[in-house]
Amino acid sequence: MPTPHPGGAPGEPRVALVTCTELPELEDDDRLVFGPLAALGIRAEAVVWDAPGVDWTAYRSAVLRSPWDYATRRDEFVAWAATVPVLANPADIVEWNTDKRYLEALTASGVPTVPTTWVRPGEGWTAPLDGEYVIKPAVGAGSVDTGRYDCADEEHRRLAAAHVARLSTAGRVTMVQPYLADVDTAGETALMFFATPDGLGFSHAIRKGPMLTGPDYGVEGLYRTEKITARIPSDVERTVAERVLAAVPGGPERLLYARVDLIPGPDGSPVLVELELTEPSLFLGYADGAAERLAQAIALRLG
Repeated sequence: MPTPHPGGAPGEPRVALVTCTELPELEDDDRLVFGPLAALGIRAEAVVWDAPGVDWTAYRSAVLRSPWDYATRRDEFVAWAATVPVLANPADIVEWNTDKRYLEALTASGVPTVPTTWVRPGEGWTAPLDGEYVIKPAVGAGSVDTGRYDCADEEHRRLAAAHVARLSTAGRVTMVQPYLADVDTAGETALMFFATPDGLGFSHAIRKGPMLTGPDYGVEGLYRTEKITARIPSDVERTVAERVLAAVPGGPERLLYARVDLIPGPDGSPVLVELELTEPSLFLGYADGAAERLAQAIALRLG
């Protein structure tokens, strides 16, 4: 059942912050928006996306926050999204963005992305004899089922091939990407954007430290633990992020929020590793005013 934030008053517009069974009251970071929403006269409730009996029409908006169990149930999740009025972000964006093959469309539009080989179920794949690679599913969240392999090592080649075979057997498309070594020192830059009266506007950014240290041996829980610090993005990173958002189907003005994840490419220039438009962590606690900016974006969309 919905979990209201204490202090909500009758008659206030209601907003659902959508989560999953494992996180019925949301992550602590997501809960930071409750206070700013209440200050704007908006009653927020944490609601599990697949909970039975939820009347989604009772909410002025349903904001996807932490439904992180969707990866193994994507078809069900996409079908559910299509039934929810005033979903943020929109259901067609959810369908597009929950399969990382959206990177193909962004690459075709001229966005700099990490080079990716796609291995579909039933297709053969042979590990290269050298180089480091990242292997992960095209539908996934929280870096689960993701590993890093040094293909100069015979055992890593065996494990890499087994990883691809495991995903293929499960009917999942596999992504194989070169591991870009500068991420070990520079880390990954995630830039957050929220809706404003003038369109999607930059809010803040964080640095993610390197996470992948070797092959995938499984992860307990919904996601891998990340090392996060605040970061001021470079002008070049801001420019690349804006290019990414300009290529979103239907335009970025349709979005309530977006997160653009960049890493240094082979020449040091930023390239897109992921565009998070469905249920990204927004790291509200790492920048002054971030929770207030998200609350204002939600209020703006209520009209």
